[in-house]
Amino acid sequence: MTTTVLICDDSSFARKQMARALPRSWKMELNFATNGVEALDYIRKGKADILFLDLNMPVMDGYETLAAIVKDDLPTLTIVVSGDIQPEARARVKKLGALDFIKKPVVGDQIETILNNYGIALEQDESDKPEEKQTSKIGVDLVDCYQELANVAMGRAADLLARFLGVYVVMPIPNVKYTEINDLQMALQHVKSEDAISAVCQGFIGSGIAGEALLIFNETSYADIADLLHYEGANTEAGQLELLMDISSVLCNACLNGIADQLDISFSQGHPQVIGQHIHFDDILQGSSTQWKKILTIEMGYKIEDKNINCDLLLLITDDSIEALNDKVIFLM
Repeated sequence: MTTTVLICDDSSFARKQMARALPRSWKMELNFATNGVEALDYIRKGKADILFLDLNMPVMDGYETLAAIVKDDLPTLTIVVSGDIQPEARARVKKLGALDFIKKPVVGDQIETILNNYGIALEQDESDKPEEKQTSKIGVDLVDCYQELANVAMGRAADLLARFLGVYVVMPIPNVKYTEINDLQMALQHVKSEDAISAVCQGFIGSGIAGEALLIFNETSYADIADLLHYEGANTEAGQLELLMDISSVLCNACLNGIADQLDISFSQGHPQVIGQHIHFDDILQGSSTQWKKILTIEMGYKIEDKNINCDLLLLITDDSIEALNDKVIFLM
């Protein structure tokens, strides 16, 4: 009997990685969805005996999809595959009925191990040339690859921040733009706020790829962070600077290391520099050392659930690094 398998992920790159990780020996019909709404449609049509489900998606995310599966008692076995590896994320999906959780990027033998642990045996394809799992039909562009690399790295950074503060970090989908440096402020208008902010930049370089990590921190967050850490110095300039550098260290280092690990390279990181405290968004680029004409911008937003804590981490990658970066990414495709 042929098993129907559904991979639900908004990233074409992630869908292709997941499909490649499935054992070629399985006798299966493979389907793809880009969000929870599409996934539920496949399940209701009986085309998802096993569902591999991402969490961070537009339209309907993984949590909402799991809740709908339980509510409507839909017949599928769900394994969550996500870059969000926070302990709370794992606990929530298990509570919502997920069979198990796999962190991205997927290692092939994990899948068979999980199914074997639950006594689920899939029929083997006895043909001489098992089907190629339709991976050739999945078109992937470079921007989508950048976004998925950032998603995984962002998840690692969120996990460290969640453990550091003892909270759950809400992760929006990373935003990737290739833009003129003069247009960067316009591209990031949604970050702009009347609230005062602090900003830290940290240069990085490795394997022909160079850039800056830029952390934009909303200063209204200081009080809640100090409360979470039982820290009494948040009312002083020195105390706020200490908290800022702690958050910057966690997010910048984890994110850069997460991207480097996926590309199988290493980055040398410069010493973090404070661009300014009690400034506004318009002042950031004036204080940054950025002098490039064009940049690839990868924006990752972080927000603490039920707290007034939020910040944006931007990776600004130089124009002359794009060729080297593309060579690394194309190899993964």
